[in-house]
Amino acid sequence: MPQKQPRNKKKAPSLWGSLDWLTIFIYMVLLALGWMSVCGACYEFGGTTSILDFSTRSGMQIVWIGTSLLLAFLILMTDDRIFESLSYIIYIGFLGLLFVTPFLAHDIKGSLSWIKIGSFSVQPAEFAKFGVALCLAKVMSIYGFDVRNWRDFIICIALIVVPMGLIVMQKETGSALVYSALFLMLYREGMPGAILFTAISAVVYFVVGIRFGWLPVMLLIWVFTTGLVLVYVERGKLWRLWWLLPPPLLAIYLLYLSLRDRVMSYCLIALFALGSIGFFYSADFMLNHVMEQHQQTRIRVLLGLEDDPRGAGYNVIQAKIAIGSGGLEGKGFLNGTQTKLKYVPEQDTDFIFCTVGEEEGFIGCAIVLLLFLALILRLVHLAERQPYTFGRVYGYCVLSIFLFHVFINVGMVLGLTPVIGIPLPFFSYGGSSLWGFTILLFVFLRIDAGRNRLQR
Repeated sequence: MPQKQPRNKKKAPSLWGSLDWLTIFIYMVLLALGWMSVCGACYEFGGTTSILDFSTRSGMQIVWIGTSLLLAFLILMTDDRIFESLSYIIYIGFLGLLFVTPFLAHDIKGSLSWIKIGSFSVQPAEFAKFGVALCLAKVMSIYGFDVRNWRDFIICIALIVVPMGLIVMQKETGSALVYSALFLMLYREGMPGAILFTAISAVVYFVVGIRFGWLPVMLLIWVFTTGLVLVYVERGKLWRLWWLLPPPLLAIYLLYLSLRDRVMSYCLIALFALGSIGFFYSADFMLNHVMEQHQQTRIRVLLGLEDDPRGAGYNVIQAKIAIGSGGLEGKGFLNGTQTKLKYVPEQDTDFIFCTVGEEEGFIGCAIVLLLFLALILRLVHLAERQPYTFGRVYGYCVLSIFLFHVFINVGMVLGLTPVIGIPLPFFSYGGSSLWGFTILLFVFLRIDAGRNRLQR
């Protein structure tokens, strides 16, 4: 009797053939432009030191770039399955490191987030994003896990909030807020849109309430509440003049209907309205009694409640002047006057984008933003093509973190968002941020390349 011949295995493409080279190309271009920006921010007119001198920040940035490329290569040479198997260990390890950081760190401008190792300093919070993203991906890939289930949702929130709290203990509120971007990933994975809407509404209430007072906020609460009623409730069951009620009375009326008709939608909308009112009245307390003094001043300056051109508003004013002076085409590489004369504080780290605006002008800024947009859209494409939940969730964690950093950093340089001190990916000077972003990106590229293993 003839034996069955074994089916031939279809060999998947090699690692190098499976890599997304377009993303790697964008990464390399951003590194090059970032180094040029650091050079522009550190260069001094008439200086005798070369931009390639390792005693300068532009020279040291070459070291960080070189080590980042080596780190990227080592990640690509690692089996992608090891990241999933070690997810919990990596997460717990970073939690322990974040916990001990305030006890080991030196006070740098009020921050206790930097651990000194020899002549270098490392910021663990930059690497912890990688651990949180891995752990979330691992937990959410467990069979039967559903973020729409309240128990599973609370687990995800806990995984995000715990490292945020540890980073706040280091007096790094900006770095902690980065983790809030992971709610975008949760929304993609099935988190009810009402939760995201509620979070966005809270931000709107805070800004409008602090800036304009109680009346516009009450109007917003009324608009949001009536809109939810029209969308989620059968209007035929409502009293015809319900929309004339102010938010507190409307909430009470909806609670009455929820008890009478036993309809959960009435109760949830009523709780949204009452929660909105409570949050609004707590906004002033949060601003004046919870936030640090420098945070209060930054928010008041941003909202136009205070004018502090020599204090909290100085950085943003000088950054705007530097960007505006660049015009359409910019002043040219190493020819910016505002940055060379050191008018902009932190111009090679948090405010690096103003160097791009001054030296490369509007065209250069547009090119940089389009490159970041291309990177984000490419990451969306890569995340959506993942065959397993682990890869997709991790990919969306990575792109959410990148999107938050770019949006907030560029926004604070332009005076559109509060100054919270977070770096611009691949542009801001420093090894910790560059290594952290490189690890995030290349672990995902390695996971993506691993989707094409040997198939039968």
